[in-house]
Amino acid sequence: MKRALYGMAIAAMILGFSQTASAAKVFVTKYASQADKKVFVVKYASQANCKVYRVKYSSQASKGKWYFVKYSSQATLKIHYVKYSSQADLKVFFVKYSS
Repeated sequence: MKRALYGMAIAAMILGFSQTASAAKVFVTKYASQADKKVFVVKYASQANCKVYRVKYSSQASKGKWYFVKYSSQATLKIHYVKYSSQADLKVFFVKYSS
């Protein structure tokens, strides 16, 4: 029984991360309680869980390419920026180039 619960917990974590990584349309919330994920922006790519390229148009959004929307109803992922890395669910590094 414990083994099954452990397996389900790991599967849920993997699904949560893959959903975050593939989320394309992002809305930044005002409060942490409104967000799906709490995000900390790191200075170096080696510190990141996820590397993200910011796109200008929603049609360009895909895995690793985020388009920031104005309204929460348009978003596939709601994030909240946190002040400290220890508070974050996801550590992100914004890259300059898409490739």
